[in-house]
Amino acid sequence: MNKNMIITGLVIFVLAVLSPFWFNMITTTQAAPEPELLGRAKTEKKCVLDKYEMRANHMALLDEWRDSVVRSSDRQYKAANGHTFGMSISTGKNSCLGCHVDKTKFCDKCHTYASVNPYCWDCHTNPKEIE
Repeated sequence: MNKNMIITGLVIFVLAVLSPFWFNMITTTQAAPEPELLGRAKTEKKCVLDKYEMRANHMALLDEWRDSVVRSSDRQYKAANGHTFGMSISTGKNSCLGCHVDKTKFCDKCHTYASVNPYCWDCHTNPKEIE
């Protein structure tokens, strides 16, 4: 009798633990969106990091930039590809929004999909929103 109870309990436990994965496989039909490249981002073939590294690590890079600008007043970033970029989200020709001109089509598209609410825009302003 104890053997049957233990096996039943283990089966219920395994089903309970794996149910979120099964639910996710069944309900997830939408692929992750591709950020829409507009303006200079479409024509320029360079960025701070390559596409896949930017997708995975852009928040760490922005945190590093924030610390460098605030603590050291260093506002220029020399990328591994040899290009220099301004360490700014929203101002300047070689800044994030200097190339990626539409925040809603570039940033917000993926952040909405991932249910992420970055706090960047609590302090920084999007130049397009000001106009």
